[in-house]
Amino acid sequence: MKTFKLLLFSILFSTIVNAQKIKDFTLNSITDHSTFTLSKTKGDFIALHFLLKTECPYCIMHTYDYIEKSKAFPNVQQIFIKPDTEKEIKEWALNFEENSDFNFPIYQDKDAELAKEFNIPDDYFFHGQNVHFPALVLLNKKGEEVFRYIGKNNSDRYPFEKFKTLIN
Repeated sequence: MKTFKLLLFSILFSTIVNAQKIKDFTLNSITDHSTFTLSKTKGDFIALHFLLKTECPYCIMHTYDYIEKSKAFPNVQQIFIKPDTEKEIKEWALNFEENSDFNFPIYQDKDAELAKEFNIPDDYFFHGQNVHFPALVLLNKKGEEVFRYIGKNNSDRYPFEKFKTLIN
């Protein structure tokens, strides 16, 4: 019985922790000069995609996959975040220019401050740099965290096929 109570407490505590409202933040897009402010969203789910710093082909594939497939879910805002410099983000975004339909903001997380606030681990060594792991954080319509996935390496991303089951 004691084990059951401990398990029940753990489940309830983790639910409370995960459902806490997130502190408001604003990100600037480097690719289209728009801004995203959490408190200004209007009842949508927010999917925060913390992409890796540096050139990462998996980040490109992941971003493109979510941009294309998420059109079926207009109630979810996909927010792609890179901690690189403005110049690095612009160069990285050139990978999408081959597709004339690409008109999607890539937001800058300067010095990975937002990733730090979300406690995304930053002890991943990639391309000669210590960077944050790739991550997906889903916020509900109230701005509360309801799901998080931290990849184990640059190719470990939460697949869209699983993501869509979170929303349905």
